[in-house]
Amino acid sequence: MQTPQLDRADTRVRHAEGIGGSVGAFLDRVRSGDLGSLPVIIGLIVIWTVFTSLNPIFLSPNNLVNLLFDCSTVGVISLGIVCVLMLGEIDLSVGSMSGVGSALIGVLWVNMGVPLPIAVGGALALGATIGAAYALLRTHLGMPSFVSTLAGLLALLGLQLYMLGSTGSINLPYGSSIVDFGQLMIMPAWLSHTLALLPGLTLLVMGLRTRAKRQAANLSSSSVNGLLFRAAVATGGFELAVFYLNQGRGVPWMFGLFVLLVVVMNYAFVRTKWGRSMKAVGGNAEAARRSGINVTRIYLSAFMLCSFFASLGGVLSAARLASASQQAGTGDVNLNAIAAAVIGGTSLFGGRGSAWSALLGIIVIQSIANGLTLLNLSSSLRYMITGAVLAIAVIVDSLARQSRVSHGRA
Repeated sequence: MQTPQLDRADTRVRHAEGIGGSVGAFLDRVRSGDLGSLPVIIGLIVIWTVFTSLNPIFLSPNNLVNLLFDCSTVGVISLGIVCVLMLGEIDLSVGSMSGVGSALIGVLWVNMGVPLPIAVGGALALGATIGAAYALLRTHLGMPSFVSTLAGLLALLGLQLYMLGSTGSINLPYGSSIVDFGQLMIMPAWLSHTLALLPGLTLLVMGLRTRAKRQAANLSSSSVNGLLFRAAVATGGFELAVFYLNQGRGVPWMFGLFVLLVVVMNYAFVRTKWGRSMKAVGGNAEAARRSGINVTRIYLSAFMLCSFFASLGGVLSAARLASASQQAGTGDVNLNAIAAAVIGGTSLFGGRGSAWSALLGIIVIQSIANGLTLLNLSSSLRYMITGAVLAIAVIVDSLARQSRVSHGRA
């Protein structure tokens, strides 16, 4: 008579066989609380279905292209938020930091005549420096990140107003490379289709490599048919999306940059020692320290990346709007960046997160904003709906965490 442990092991082996096994293994993970991106994908389908039924223009190719342009600016900022949330920390100043980055482009490039690459580099360097200051306050003085970044929000807002002066705004030259990048530049169709092949190929190659390693260790592994099925689904989905977008203007280069940053950060989180250390520190900083991880260095890198991406988001925002103004980084930019990371699946409890959550979360938020704009409805509804979606995301995360604890996967 087999024990329950052996029964579960046999179940996992059977799940590893064939396409049906892949589906079974996925369902097992969901039941144990490992939801991944499933809730946000379901939410996105619901949102798109509702808005398309109310206004068919919502899913038109050109409207989706505009949505991708708008996702890129705040999405890059949200990518930095993922870094600090994985540590169980927060940065409330990312909106103001993006405003300062935007203002620096206007002051250095337009007013002072500094070459554009140097102006952009200066904005990014300032962002990284501000992030380092937050990390040092957290690690050396024990100041909670909520307090230090709230103080930074006010200080950076004042710096932004000071740099822009009495005029309050600086227009960027139309026809310049940075404005074209933020408003007009679209990938050639052949390039976008070629890039759409990469996710499926990556899934297949990495899956085969993992399968070979597990077989060499005499462990259960995914079948080749299952790997081919997942790669085919990913390739078909991305190719179909690119084909549809190319019926309009096409895939924006700025969105391509955002996706590239997501891919790089996802690799860093999943495949590097630094990424594993991030999750360990977020799960239990003291245990991570005792295991030999340099906790101070991890905090430093996370806060520097957060402010770096916030400043880069400000540069992209200036390119998108063709101006640097006092309104840049204000309003709901700060809250949307944080909400996007949480809605996308990054845990507020620390230790769990993904770079893809920034991408999925900002698409949800911008879809709500875009759909309500097309319906000519008040922005008050956008705030209420976004708040409700955020609350649901946190509730789902909390319930999933309890389920993982009960199944021993926390």
